[in-house]
Amino acid sequence: MASLSIVLCTCLIIFMAATNTSVHASIHFHVGGSLGWHQPDPNNTEFYSQWAQRNRFQVGDALVFEYQNDSVLSVEKLDYMNCDASNPITAFDNGKSTFNLDRPGDFYFISGNSEHCKNGQRLVVDVIHEHRFSSPPPISLPPQGLPPMAPPPSDQSFEDSTSASVMVTATSMSVLVITFVIVMLLLLAP
Repeated sequence: MASLSIVLCTCLIIFMAATNTSVHASIHFHVGGSLGWHQPDPNNTEFYSQWAQRNRFQVGDALVFEYQNDSVLSVEKLDYMNCDASNPITAFDNGKSTFNLDRPGDFYFISGNSEHCKNGQRLVVDVIHEHRFSSPPPISLPPQGLPPMAPPPSDQSFEDSTSASVMVTATSMSVLVITFVIVMLLLLAP
């Protein structure tokens, strides 16, 4: 009887830990969606500003820059505003670069080609606190008079966030299944 109490207490602790802890997940955002890191068309110089506004960046996420015959530089705000590539914080030129967003705040990126930067190939990313997935908040209806929510963007970044949500759900379910199997094995043991 004492061993059954120990088993039940252990299972209760495992279950509480599995359902009460936050799960951290990161999202890899492909900068520019399927178009990648490129010089925008002359009539679309706000391309990267609009792309950044459609996404929500959190500590732990990463930006993936894909490009050809170009580079990407992480710079200070003043260098961003002036398209000054002379003093980058970090510089990438390998065609596919990943930049980890390791703190909250603004991150500034420009093309290493100053003409590309002046033509709109630059990006500001505002990073908020880190991901914490826990039980979802209750659903409530919007107040009267507000427009309904817009559908999510159909670019690569939405697919990445969907993948992260599926990963979190799968991880939670795996913990519950493993807990159940352990309980059954302990109860059936002689």
